[in-house]
Amino acid sequence: MSTTPAVPASVPRTEDTGPTKPRKLSRLEKRAIATKGRLTSPWASLTAVILAVLWTIPTVGLLVTSFRSEIDIRTSGWWTVLPGIFSGEAEFTLDNYNQALYGNGSNLSEVFVNTFVITIPAVVIPITVALLAAYGFAWIDFRGRDLLFVGVFALQVVPIQVTLVPLLTNYNQWGMQGSFWTVWLSHSIFALPLAIFLLHNFMKDIPRSLVEAARVDGAGHVKIFFRVLFPLLVPAIAAFGIFQFLWVWNDLLVGLTFAAPEYRPLTVAVAELAGSRGGDWHILTAGAFIAMVVPLVVFLLLQRYFVRGMLAGAVKG
Repeated sequence: MSTTPAVPASVPRTEDTGPTKPRKLSRLEKRAIATKGRLTSPWASLTAVILAVLWTIPTVGLLVTSFRSEIDIRTSGWWTVLPGIFSGEAEFTLDNYNQALYGNGSNLSEVFVNTFVITIPAVVIPITVALLAAYGFAWIDFRGRDLLFVGVFALQVVPIQVTLVPLLTNYNQWGMQGSFWTVWLSHSIFALPLAIFLLHNFMKDIPRSLVEAARVDGAGHVKIFFRVLFPLLVPAIAAFGIFQFLWVWNDLLVGLTFAAPEYRPLTVAVAELAGSRGGDWHILTAGAFIAMVVPLVVFLLLQRYFVRGMLAGAVKG
């Protein structure tokens, strides 16, 4: 009478192949484990905290200064107020914000509308054009596609300053100088190379089998783009949209060059708050925080989409 040797309980059994072997980790999984270990290191956390504190100190100083009177700003530093905050002896005022928002020379409350009118189209236009161009480069075969894509990618290295005079000359010839259109077109032109490059890379990461299955079902380019690719591109679109929004909102050079005084954005108005001789810089501190509110809210509300979009195509197996 024969007996079957016992198998240790720690070794799992299968019906046909016997004990299973531990699965070998892929290179991507090994890299993810190593990266997670580095990010959870206490030294990495301490370094991040120190850098965050050092980066925040000037912002805190600017915030405290924006609530101080002009006389206090000129006689003492902002750090002298910190002990008075806890004892209740510190004096703060809203005069700087009142002058920045409703002053005769600044009136930032009206310039806010101009900034929104400039920023929203300057975000929508390049994203729309870049989506169509990226789809063509990624999924439509045509002669010279690779060479044209390299040319679009190379446009990223062209400095903005080089294009200002030619663009301004063309706008004057076309009779568009000083309008919102000049600012919209300029921001769109400067953003398109990066937008096409990023969205093209995201589209190329989408499995080809999805597109081929849609083609087998009789879908054309329009249906493939809107039904198959567009839902998968939402993180990438959101990431670039946030990036472009912050870039346009904080831009000074394009608005100063192409916008007429009645169409000036918020950054141009804030730069003028200090006065012709720089004597009113106490108002500039309040104007800086007024201009900072909208980008800060946008980034805090949409930061998870920004991170997802930036990391979606960053790691490849």
